[in-house]
Amino acid sequence: MGHLDHATFGWLTPVLSYVMACMGAALGLRCTVRALGATGRSRRNWLLTAASAIGTGIWTMHFLAMLGFGVSGTEIRYDVPLTILSLLVAMLVVGAGVFAVGYSRDRTRALLLGGLTTGLGVASMHYLGMAALRLHGAVRYDPVLVAASVLIAVVAATAALWAGLNIKSPVAVTLASLVMGAAVSSMHYTGMFAVSVHVAPSRQPLPGAAAMQFIFPLAVGLGSYLFLTSAFVALSPTVGEREASASAQRPVERVAR
Repeated sequence: MGHLDHATFGWLTPVLSYVMACMGAALGLRCTVRALGATGRSRRNWLLTAASAIGTGIWTMHFLAMLGFGVSGTEIRYDVPLTILSLLVAMLVVGAGVFAVGYSRDRTRALLLGGLTTGLGVASMHYLGMAALRLHGAVRYDPVLVAASVLIAVVAATAALWAGLNIKSPVAVTLASLVMGAAVSSMHYTGMFAVSVHVAPSRQPLPGAAAMQFIFPLAVGLGSYLFLTSAFVALSPTVGEREASASAQRPVERVAR
């Protein structure tokens, strides 16, 4: 059995992955708040941005953490199509949950259904990402820890959607995103502790791409997307700010007349 190291770079990858999870959660929650205060095409666009932010944040968190994953006796590579599929699954399933909450009239039912769907999607993303691993040996899982990781994902997703419905102030959103980042990271490492690898040494080259050739550049690109989108959302006025600005301009127009 190969020795597993979940932090080959020390605390660097766990900390960076937690930061990305928090950033994605914070941006997603802010966009959800904006969506609930909007209508029509604007609501749809805010929900799309929220889904892409949360999905991207979760995926980037997972694969930044995976940069620190190593197994003694074998190198590790990643299947590119499966890795890309895991990103698409993250965004699509999170999108389904976010839209369910954004458009449903029965918020409680939408919250429970959206939380379950999104949580299962997050878990699917994680294990699809793990299925993309290519190494010399066989990967096995502890079913109890796998079930625990899925439960954490569902609870975390439900909490995130609840926060999007009920938390409005920037300070509260920040605190909620810190909690969400911790929950997503806990789900990831619970799933990773379920892993055991039986190494079968071989000189045959592994298929796929090395993490630094593929995962790292993609994670940097998605991280940049989150940062730029966060700046855009921070600078764009809320519905309340636009209404206040319009109200302030009306007396000026009347005086001018």
